[in-house]
Amino acid sequence: MSRCTRTPGCPGTVLPDLGYCDVCGLAPEPEAPPDPTVAGPAVTVPRRSTPGDSWTVAGLVSLPVLTFSSDATAGAPPRVPDAARFCRNGHPVGRSRGGRPGLDHGFCPHCRASFTFVPGLSAGDVVAGRYEVLRYLARGGQGWVYLARDAHQDHIEVALKGVLHADDERALAAAVQERQFLNSLDHPNIVRSIDFATHDDPVAGPTGYIVMDYLDGMSLRKLLVAAADPRQPDVTLPLDHILAYGHEILAALDYLHRRGLLYTDMKPDNVMRTADRVKVIDLGGVRRDDGGAAGLVGSPDFLVSVAELQTRGATVRSDLFALGRTLAQLFEHRTPGPDTPGAAPDALGVESFERLVARATHPDWTRRFATAVEMSEQLLGVLREIMAGAPDRRQAEPVSLFRPSARLLDAGLGLVPPLHTWTGGHDSAVLDDGRPAATVVARGLPAPRPDPDDPAVDELGAVEAPDAQSLLNKLATVPHASVEVELSRCRAYLDLADPSAAHAALAAAVTILGARAGTDWRIAWHQGLLALAADRIDEAARQFDAVYADIPGEIAPKLALGYCAERRGQAGPAARYYAAVWRRDPFQASAAFGLARLRLAVTDRAGAVALLDEVPALSRHHDAARIAAVRVLASRLPGGPPTAAELNQAVDRLASVHLDGGEGHGESRDRLTAAIREAALDLIRSGGAAGLAGGAVWGEPPTERTVRDLLGGSYRVLAQQAHRVEDHNVLIDRANAVRPRTRW
Repeated sequence: MSRCTRTPGCPGTVLPDLGYCDVCGLAPEPEAPPDPTVAGPAVTVPRRSTPGDSWTVAGLVSLPVLTFSSDATAGAPPRVPDAARFCRNGHPVGRSRGGRPGLDHGFCPHCRASFTFVPGLSAGDVVAGRYEVLRYLARGGQGWVYLARDAHQDHIEVALKGVLHADDERALAAAVQERQFLNSLDHPNIVRSIDFATHDDPVAGPTGYIVMDYLDGMSLRKLLVAAADPRQPDVTLPLDHILAYGHEILAALDYLHRRGLLYTDMKPDNVMRTADRVKVIDLGGVRRDDGGAAGLVGSPDFLVSVAELQTRGATVRSDLFALGRTLAQLFEHRTPGPDTPGAAPDALGVESFERLVARATHPDWTRRFATAVEMSEQLLGVLREIMAGAPDRRQAEPVSLFRPSARLLDAGLGLVPPLHTWTGGHDSAVLDDGRPAATVVARGLPAPRPDPDDPAVDELGAVEAPDAQSLLNKLATVPHASVEVELSRCRAYLDLADPSAAHAALAAAVTILGARAGTDWRIAWHQGLLALAADRIDEAARQFDAVYADIPGEIAPKLALGYCAERRGQAGPAARYYAAVWRRDPFQASAAFGLARLRLAVTDRAGAVALLDEVPALSRHHDAARIAAVRVLASRLPGGPPTAAELNQAVDRLASVHLDGGEGHGESRDRLTAAIREAALDLIRSGGAAGLAGGAVWGEPPTERTVRDLLGGSYRVLAQQAHRVEDHNVLIDRANAVRPRTRW
């Protein structure tokens, strides 16, 4: 042995067999070239298997089936960078100094733990008398991964993942026993662990290896690199694919979490994209959910704060944090998707995705998703928003956190004009766009579904009440202290226009929740409703925005925010919120009416009608949309009266609108007919009647005289609908005033 000369004053000695100092860990000579017997990792090139061949995730996203060709002629494994060189106790080891590389194997000068940064196995080595090593595959967070052949199972290919170096047999035996539970895991999105084997490494000593199915594919890390390579056009990473991968990963995490296990090392490197599956790999960090963090496996960019690990240990929420960071990193390398209008620059889908990630990675532990199922529900909502588009692709929204609302948020555009339109003592020349009052919206927005864990959930499910007061009477009989009962009371008092009682009920819910009230989106939702009912639009918008941040996949907060933006005169944001809802669910007619109002505000009559026409026949608001379209076509807007062509459309549509129980004549049809005849008379008197088609509504041919005759008849018919003498007389006066003048 000789004294170390690499570091001035170093008291260490150079070990002759290995050639490094036992104190500073530096080699006296440059390192020998890598072992040529160890093959490098294969270079994987993915391609579509067959044009049009695909597989579907969550019934929403079609992902192409890929085939992977590999070139296994690559050179030796890459050198592990200095930043990743630590002993198992966390001390930096084997670092470069003075331009010369550090040791790739040796003992830590601080704790004497062995370390190695080169593969311990070479081609031809046999592990546990069974697994013949073929080549090196990659380096994981804890050790090297090799491709091997199983001599006991028809020489099938398996992956060996090194996970442990033990200084004594007892520690290794304990590790083997601890890892046996991995063999019982069976999920389509988790690589199958089939064995745990040991091998005596000549440098590091006894080493444990997880034996897993070998997967033909590429990690999401390699996929995001390939997606940016113009030489690989078959590899793309659009936002809908990223969310699809997230959905599959969450299924795997939920499987582990339900079994009391944590994954701990989620990152793009540890998720494999195979031909038609996404699989979580590298189970070396899986541990029991025991609240600890000692020996935790994880990568710094994907770990929660040190303070959180010290106080709470590894948790389900820290797993979901790492997944959020994984999705964020994939998003940074996304490629455009050809068929995802919800991810367009003017759409809301990207913001919803960013809010999903923001909640998953929130620095406050209490603000994050609590379970993989909770995060998956919101991810699917965002995915539906991303995939939403043309009317023929829309689907009814599946079960969400809100009950569907039967109320149309409209102030009358979808209704036949009431009789007081003509008897009210004033003429409204310009069509009212139908924007509802804030109190109406506060009562008509969807209500959250009851928390299934609430003690009164069964009683609430059985309650049937025809009105708000009856509901309050029944709620008074519930014996439990219940957040959901108090929230139901809050909404009932809003319906009864009793804001003081509504505030008191919400305060009672907050008291029951205690410290949890600050992180419960239901409280923010009801605070938004109360602010809206009081016409405090800015405050309502802040509360609804907080709800959107917590549940970014839900429709209801976006509908509420759309109305708030509309009330604040912010047409652009209002359109984004309404469009996000309407593109996604064809039964959210309130969003269609909101978009139509925005079109009317800029005198886009055709645009408003086109939106109203999208309301499907199965919608309970289909007839209201058809009535609204007739009124839009036949009414004066701020930009002027309708054209002859628009009036012709109104007449054609009127004939097919379902009115008066399906009868050909009735009070509603008579009122709409009167409104159209008024518009026709205005058009003729202004000289714009050219192109006005003849017909029963305004005569054949349509002249001022024929229209006056018919309009006078309409007023007399409407007079028969009047319940007051005064109203009857007003309508008769209108009839007399409009009738044609004669010489006699």
